[in-house]
Amino acid sequence: MSIWDIARVAGVSQQTVSRVINGKARVSEPTRAKVLKVIDDLGYRPNRLAQTLAGGPARAVTVLTSDTALYGAAATLRGMEEAARAAGFSVGISVLDAASQQTDIALRLNRPGEPVMVIAFDEAGMSALRALPPDVPVAAAVEYRSDDDPDADPWQVWLDDRAAAAHATRYLLSLGHRTVHYLAIPSSTSPLAQRTRGWQDALRDAGLPVPEPLQGGWTPRSGYLSVRSLVADRSVTAILCGNDDLALGVMRAAREAGRDIPGDLSVVGFDDSPPAAYLNPSLTTVRLDFEGLGRACFGLLYRRLAPESAPAVPEWSEPELIVRESSGPARA
Repeated sequence: MSIWDIARVAGVSQQTVSRVINGKARVSEPTRAKVLKVIDDLGYRPNRLAQTLAGGPARAVTVLTSDTALYGAAATLRGMEEAARAAGFSVGISVLDAASQQTDIALRLNRPGEPVMVIAFDEAGMSALRALPPDVPVAAAVEYRSDDDPDADPWQVWLDDRAAAAHATRYLLSLGHRTVHYLAIPSSTSPLAQRTRGWQDALRDAGLPVPEPLQGGWTPRSGYLSVRSLVADRSVTAILCGNDDLALGVMRAAREAGRDIPGDLSVVGFDDSPPAAYLNPSLTTVRLDFEGLGRACFGLLYRRLAPESAPAVPEWSEPELIVRESSGPARA
């Protein structure tokens, strides 16, 4: 199927079809509607790369991310791609590693100055964001951006992990737990991630001692290995985990230590990944709207590219604590 086929079926010129595809103004609304209907009926998909190479408007966007397997990054990417496709953009994905340098980042783009979205939840993503050439239009989903920083990049979106972690910690304290231990994910912004800071905030506000956080990774295995000695301590009755994968490892280690969940150990995760509701026991966790964040990130980029015509940036849902079976009252 080609642009010539669309023109023949719609009874218009190839130039008219091209104007419709590229959003040009010199087409009447009835003609535009007829061409769009033919495009939809025939399932035509324009070659965005050919348009870009021909000097047309930038209708392709590259997403830089370090890991498409982690739930948060994958869901954010899904939201980005959904919004971009709805706006007529093709989406390319480039997976980063910690060693990516500025020259490497520039070579990942189809052409100089092509728009980019970055999933910068980790250090590799933040490094890529900093390494992008200044002429590249970019929007990013980040762990955190301070509104108080006058030099902060306005083209960024983020979830309030700190407030969400504080809320989850207060929930566990409300069940009678004397303190809450924390298994942390790595941070992209500082030695302490925002979720770690929120957990500390809640304990300090309650006047309770703050245990040393355990440094985990991102996977169930890292969670399992990090807490085997902790869960063997019967005085430990509540653990908040930096993501659901870590919580899965904690639950395995707890069973091996003979701990009942939630009878004498409550476990709370973060992200509400799809398996969380189907574990045994099902996992209490913090639900985060990663897909909404991804759609908002593209909306921000679109407004940067077309400030006069782009729609309003969509909003995303606030974090929500989802209480399931893995948390319960502290045993006397």
